[in-house]
Amino acid sequence: MMSDAAVLVTGATGFVGSALVASLCGDGRSVIALSRDPRSARATLGDGIRIVARLDEISPDTAIDTIVHLAGARVLGMPWTASRRRVLLASRVDVTHRLIELMQRLRQTPRTLIAASAVGFYGAAPGKASEPCTESSLPTAGQFQSDLCATIETEACRAEGLAARVVRMRFAVVLGRGGGAYPMQALAARCGLGAVLGTGTQPAPWVHLDDAIGLLRFAMARTDVVGAVNAVAPDTPSQGDFARAMALSFGRRARLHVPAAPLRFALGEMGDLLLEGRVVLPAVALQAGYVFLHPSLGGALNDLARRGN
Repeated sequence: MMSDAAVLVTGATGFVGSALVASLCGDGRSVIALSRDPRSARATLGDGIRIVARLDEISPDTAIDTIVHLAGARVLGMPWTASRRRVLLASRVDVTHRLIELMQRLRQTPRTLIAASAVGFYGAAPGKASEPCTESSLPTAGQFQSDLCATIETEACRAEGLAARVVRMRFAVVLGRGGGAYPMQALAARCGLGAVLGTGTQPAPWVHLDDAIGLLRFAMARTDVVGAVNAVAPDTPSQGDFARAMALSFGRRARLHVPAAPLRFALGEMGDLLLEGRVVLPAVALQAGYVFLHPSLGGALNDLARRGN
């Protein structure tokens, strides 16, 4: 690690990004945060962090050891129209392109680029959902979620030409109280509105926020970790079991069932995120010796429920 070198974080005010910044600052690391709204970022992240609105504000003699690229528009939400697909792609790839330009401009090239991708890289595979995916599994060409992740990762790999170590972190759904999917899921479960979606048999990979940050820090520290890393807990339940475990963490039952047809009608291909899943294994992390803080879904959900009390 370069002496006193900073960590540059994009998406620093987001759900995972803000937790990572807090973790880094807690360890006394110097952090540079990229944000389109520096004033709002300052309110979110606090003092002691350098915030830049544009990467060209960073001078060539700035010492940056690691770049963690987490920026990107939300994938689940607005329908995947042609224009929305362009936004999802540009919000990730354009920033990656500018990061590569920054790395070329700096007098000392950052040693590591960690770029966020997702388990959507593997795509949906009806009839093969239970076949485990590891980091060596291939994408599913022609499916938007898979094509999006593959394009993101290809762009990030350009940094390898600068002799940087590139880690492509494929996140599952991140569960945490500060944002993401958990707060709305928890509210529904607490109100007795937990629901099984479609058949409920589709795999539902997930990871606790503590382990999402733990895996990012692990990838930063371990120079032997290179390439794709599945940021996913070892325990992959079905969506139905996930809904029932979520409800149980609040002493409730998941009584509702939402058929697949109306979801597909309303969401189109985006419905695959809810109705088609893959079993994804954290093979690289486990082989490298990462120890999960929350390896089981029940334990993770109970931890989050306790934090809310």
